[in-house]
Amino acid sequence: MKKVIVGMLISIGATSVAMAEGNAEAGKELTAVCAACHATDGNSLAPSFPKLAGQQEKYLLKQLNDIKSGSRPVAQMTGLLDNLTKENLADIAAYFASNPTVIGQADPELVAAGEAIYRTGNPKTGVPACTACHGPAGKGLGSAAFPALSGQHADYTNAQLKSFQKGERANDPSKIMRDIAFKMNDREIEAVSSYIQGLY
Repeated sequence: MKKVIVGMLISIGATSVAMAEGNAEAGKELTAVCAACHATDGNSLAPSFPKLAGQQEKYLLKQLNDIKSGSRPVAQMTGLLDNLTKENLADIAAYFASNPTVIGQADPELVAAGEAIYRTGNPKTGVPACTACHGPAGKGLGSAAFPALSGQHADYTNAQLKSFQKGERANDPSKIMRDIAFKMNDREIEAVSSYIQGLY
């Protein structure tokens, strides 16, 4: 009986270690190359590169692993992650997740339309509200690895939605984003992307 209990405790301990978060301080030391596109704190100044600051750690780690494995092709990152370990990637994810996001501004002319899509979706075409997975303030859902959207560059969000729409990006669990983006028109994508940029 004692052996069974000891075995169970060892298993629980191993699981806890496997699920441990990354080390943000160690991650900071690994992000010098990331700064060229994403800035030192993860608040990219280039609208075509995503802001990583304040992103859900679990989501960031998934994306880093997907990019490294090739299941999410990102041409600009080809080879950059090849020499990094799983621990390194976890540390990088922890570092960017620990930094606050700098919020941008939405186009005033698109706010009403963007907010409508974000908060209620489009029942006529089956587009669900973004709040269901990304939360009312766009902070995401860490337990499900749903990303934070708050403050993300409109250009980047627009490009990702269109990439999901065309099936060019296909690393979303159960095709959730591909199905949603397919039902959206260009005007809805533009409006919700702008709204997200100013969401906080």
